[in-house]
Amino acid sequence: MIRKLSLVCVLAGFTTGAIAAPLGLPPVPIPADNPQSAEKISLGDRLFNDTRFSADGKVSCATCHDPDKAFTDNLQVSKGFRGQTGTRNAPTVINSAYMKTTFWDGREPDLEGQSKQPPINPVEGGLPDHAPILAVIRKDPGYVQSFQAVFSVPASGITMDHVAKAIASFERTIVAGDSPFDRYYYGGDTTALSEAELRGLQVFVGQGRCVSCHRIEQTQALFTDNRFHNIGVGFGKIRGKEQETAAQFLQSKREGANVDIAVLTRENVSELGRFAVTDNVTEVGAFKTPTLRNIDKTAPYMHDGSLGTLEDVVDFYNNGGRVKDSDPVSGFLSGGIRPLDLTAEQKSDLVAFMQALTSPGLDQLARTGESNHE
Repeated sequence: MIRKLSLVCVLAGFTTGAIAAPLGLPPVPIPADNPQSAEKISLGDRLFNDTRFSADGKVSCATCHDPDKAFTDNLQVSKGFRGQTGTRNAPTVINSAYMKTTFWDGREPDLEGQSKQPPINPVEGGLPDHAPILAVIRKDPGYVQSFQAVFSVPASGITMDHVAKAIASFERTIVAGDSPFDRYYYGGDTTALSEAELRGLQVFVGQGRCVSCHRIEQTQALFTDNRFHNIGVGFGKIRGKEQETAAQFLQSKREGANVDIAVLTRENVSELGRFAVTDNVTEVGAFKTPTLRNIDKTAPYMHDGSLGTLEDVVDFYNNGGRVKDSDPVSGFLSGGIRPLDLTAEQKSDLVAFMQALTSPGLDQLARTGESNHE
């Protein structure tokens, strides 16, 4: 186990007391109240893959965040307990350590908070509360021993906070950079990008204005601004009913409605985006900017998985936040979302550039995760 765990840590750039980062990424931020350790990461890895933490014994974190699929599921919207589907596309866990909020609407501030929600959502884990999870853990000698070693607690003292911290620690090791773009832009390798990819980079930072939200910094690139924008996705589902839908949701929220459950079980509420969290009318339909790293491996795209290919995504932006030129424009559209007038070659080059954001070794991350559970 130590040999296999060490391989996980090397791939993630883990060293005792800090997490370094691959080319193109900053050091991984580690919260002061949840420091990393090899034992905690190993425990989190096991918890991440345990299907017993669901009502039918078939759903784990890895169900929707599959290492073999770049830590997503490649489904339009994810399937959970008894094959039920929600309303949201599963974002990749890769580089989620850098996200300032989690979920598409940012309803949890960190990985620790995020990990507690899926098991008790009726269309994900299907559990009524966290008690069944703790019951499984407290009766498992291996878990009891690990939690004692990591958190110095007996079986009776294990809490969901401990579980969440272990899972989050594991997720913070799932880091990937060193893409062809990184080797060109930060490593000085002038041969790392093809001519088409170089032209695509110019479109990305120029006429395409992609860099406005998918940020490239002087020494690093997360390819997100960690902010929320209404780009027009899903607008048609609540067009003409925006105010009514928002008012109904606010009333149910005042009556104690759970936001996590509401956005995954009520399609109209899901399309409210960030508004469901902040109650700020300017954020109706606004969703978090996803990272573009490894984007070629995480189709389909957008919060609702409505765009199947990168070509579809480029066309959507080229049409100013519409699938077709004839589609109506959202009245809540963020500034800067307007037709781009890209040529066919520019669109093709832009796709080529995004494909150059794929990191090497993703298959190694998948195989390593599997080896830890042999």
